[in-house]
Amino acid sequence: MLLGSIEFRDDEVTCAVGDGHVNIDDKVDFPLSDPKETLTKVIKYFQKFDKIKAVGVSSFGPLELRNYSSKYGYILDSSRKNWSNINLLGTLKQYINAPISFTTDVNSTAYGEYISSILANQPTLSLLYLTISKGVGAGIVNNGELIGYQGSPEIGHIKPKRHPDDQTFKGTCPYQGDCLEGLVSEPAFQARFGKSYKEISMFEPIWDIVAYYIAQSALQATLLIRPEKIIIGGDIVNEVELAKIRVQFQKLLNGYVDVGPIDEYLVAPSNSNRKLAIIGNLSLAKKAYYSESDEYAE
Repeated sequence: MLLGSIEFRDDEVTCAVGDGHVNIDDKVDFPLSDPKETLTKVIKYFQKFDKIKAVGVSSFGPLELRNYSSKYGYILDSSRKNWSNINLLGTLKQYINAPISFTTDVNSTAYGEYISSILANQPTLSLLYLTISKGVGAGIVNNGELIGYQGSPEIGHIKPKRHPDDQTFKGTCPYQGDCLEGLVSEPAFQARFGKSYKEISMFEPIWDIVAYYIAQSALQATLLIRPEKIIIGGDIVNEVELAKIRVQFQKLLNGYVDVGPIDEYLVAPSNSNRKLAIIGNLSLAKKAYYSESDEYAE
């Protein structure tokens, strides 16, 4: 079974094909440019494969994920230039005669973690994938299903309790100011210090403050979702910062519920975001094939 994967990211698109066991047979990356040029490249890539059974598509947002909406499959009011109000799914369906799954980039990555755990014979049936980079994204898998029918989870926009040593920074979120994203994302570091987070020593107190905010999101997810595992990735979170998050999380949780060994509960991604997204998209494509293939029968 030949399956396809398309992931639209901040500045790049990855197209890949693989089999029903998520083995990747071919992959290509190219820059994200204007929609016409980008989608033309995507379509030309898949025209080389005439036996594609289904394709999994994931993208930056905001996306319309409600399949009853007249704008289902659209990229909505995007911050990426020229990418607002784009009928992404509808355009691809004009050229790809196969079932297509459609979700957010972080959802496909979360699903890739879920599938990877099964392939490793260590199934994690309930997980949260949290990524912290230019923004804060979240994907939740529960019992093998993605959570968020009305849209993707917006954990990045929860309002954490402010750290005692961080009371004056207003945050960078254009909607909520000091939500999680407004306090811990790459733009937040730039606004605080006038330079990239990469230039700030891990010994600086800001990293403990950021860990405190991220730990609060992990705590709220723990109590609300009760996942088996929380995976924290993205450019902001390295192993040093992850250790700080674990310390803060344990202080906040204070033993209220048992999450098992902390270094097995709050973990780094098992693979790169790109590979996880491909695994997730191929798996979601396979799922779409078995649920929709009758509609595409010749």
